[in-house]
Amino acid sequence: MKFLLAVIMGAMLFITNNVTAQKKTITATVVNAVSDEGKVGFALYDKANFRIIPLQASASKIKEGKSVVTFKNVEVGEYAIICYHDKNNNEKMDFNSYGMPMEDYGASNNVMNFGPPNYEDAKFTVSDKDVSLIIKF
Repeated sequence: MKFLLAVIMGAMLFITNNVTAQKKTITATVVNAVSDEGKVGFALYDKANFRIIPLQASASKIKEGKSVVTFKNVEVGEYAIICYHDKNNNEKMDFNSYGMPMEDYGASNNVMNFGPPNYEDAKFTVSDKDVSLIIKF
């Protein structure tokens, strides 16, 4: 009986460690902020919630034009990141009366078109390794 209990406990620990090990980190770095004023807001999305509600969100101060965040415990899958320079620290992206952004923004893969970022252009895959991305405004 003790042997069976030891085998079951060992199997549970093995399974738990393997499930936990599948979670990865994504480090996103903006490298070209025009000033160190304010902060950069980052949002991590999957396809189902792109530009609606982020899976994770974070903000980081800017130092010498760079801002870095790390998203932790990310499941293997496909994602996209959008970020913006919140120059006035009001926790939102500002637009002019014509709907044009007044603050710099960017997305993973650095594909910039007229209009808001597109999931297909910004998507990347998290698989067996942690991911590190450079994003430019």
